Amino acid sequence: MIIKVCGMREPENIRAIEQAGADWMGFIFFPHSARYVTHCPEYLPEQCRRIGVFVNESSENILLKAQEFGLHHIQLHGRETPEQCRKLKAAGLGIIKVFSIAREIDLRPVGCYEGICDYFLFDTACSGYGGSGKTFNWNILQAYRGKTPFLLSGGLRPGSLSSLLQFKHEQWAGIDLNSGFETAPALKDAAAVHTFINQLKQKIQ
Repeated sequence: MIIKVCGMREPENIRAIEQAGADWMGFIFFPHSARYVTHCPEYLPEQCRRIGVFVNESSENILLKAQEFGLHHIQLHGRETPEQCRKLKAAGLGIIKVFSIAREIDLRPVGCYEGICDYFLFDTACSGYGGSGKTFNWNILQAYRGKTPFLLSGGLRPGSLSSLLQFKHEQWAGIDLNSGFETAPALKDAAAVHTFINQLKQKIQ
C-alpha cells in the first residue's frame, strides 16, 4: 500500500512527514494552488519518492522541474494527452495521470492512457483541479476494468480509515493524503499522519 502525502513545501515539515512513514511525497507546481512550490526547499526527502504535480504545463517546464527537484514521478492533473504522457515517460519519468470522478462515465477516458501511465489517480470531481476536500463514491471504481494500478484521492482524513478498510479492488495500489491532514495549507500534522499510516499498514499490506 503506497502512502502519498501531497502538497508539501516547508523543509521541517517535509522531514517530519518523511519520518512519519510516507512512501511518496508530492510537490505542487501549479500557481493557482495554495500549496504552490515557488522554489526548491532547503530539504528534500531522501527516503520518499518525489512526485511533481502539474496542471496543463509544457513538457519543457515539467522536465526542468523534474531535474531541479530530482523527481521520480510526475502527476498530471489537467488535460494532458496520451502522447504527452508517452513522451514524458520516454524521458525517464514515472507517469501518474489524474482523473476526476463523479459518475461512471468519467472512467471512459482512462482506456486511452492504458499501457502508457504507471499509475492512475482517481480524485473527486470539482470545479478546480483537486483540493475539494470531498470524497467521491468509491463504488464507481468497480466499473474500472483496466490493468493500470491506481491511487485513491479526495477528502481522505483520519476518520477515513474504516472506509478504506472496506474498499476492495485488485488494482488499488495506494492513497493520496493532503488537506485532511493539514493544520494550514502545505503544513501537515505529522503525528496524525504517522498514526494513520501505522493503523492502515497494520491492516492492509
